[in-house]
Amino acid sequence: MKLKILMVEDDQSVAEMMGMFFEKEGWSMDVATDGEQAVKMFAKNPDQYDLITLDLNLPKKDGIEVAKEVCAISPTIPIIMLTARSSEEEQIQGFNAGADDYVSKPFSPLALIARIKALQRRIRIDDNQEQSKTAESGEKFDVVTTHIKISTSRREVLYDDKPVQNITPKEFDLLYTMAQKPKQVFSREQLLESVWGYNYFGEERTVDAHIKKLRQKLEKVGANVIQTVWGVGYKFDDS
Repeated sequence: MKLKILMVEDDQSVAEMMGMFFEKEGWSMDVATDGEQAVKMFAKNPDQYDLITLDLNLPKKDGIEVAKEVCAISPTIPIIMLTARSSEEEQIQGFNAGADDYVSKPFSPLALIARIKALQRRIRIDDNQEQSKTAESGEKFDVVTTHIKISTSRREVLYDDKPVQNITPKEFDLLYTMAQKPKQVFSREQLLESVWGYNYFGEERTVDAHIKKLRQKLEKVGANVIQTVWGVGYKFDDS
């Protein structure tokens, strides 16, 4: 698994350290040292990057601004935020801005690499599923409910045949996981395990933040299909 990573980090020692660890994995890395530079580098050729690691405290533009601008260019780019901030509110802001994962400083380089591999493993599974589709099956939907249609090969969600726009990989996986089993209640722990694919070390509010963003995108086409089961978790129900 060869990756091209954009590391947005103003601490040279951190960037150099991670550069050595990435090189051992066979990954390449570009470094941006401030927020404005990061957006310019990404906008110039967004398709060259497989993932962004993004410091929250940056000169010129902070990580929240960078994440929003980057996601406006490419809504599906995976982003892992690196920050010394630890408050729940700031973490939720990061997820709302488009982050897929959150690593608090100081961090272990091996732990960050494990997070990157887990995120990419999930994406690779989806890619393999897409490649295995025949031309005929590629026209079909993997999940069809009363109002929702989901295609994993096209990463497409329709509500009453209206496309739901700009769904990120994590949001898509959350919806797909729940829609496969309508009305089944999923705990946050179950969704973390199913969607993130590993023992997540952060807050369970990660799920809440992604569900909130997913709901906002669904509601733009009139869909209200994700229900909160208080004290337990979430379920999909479009009946």
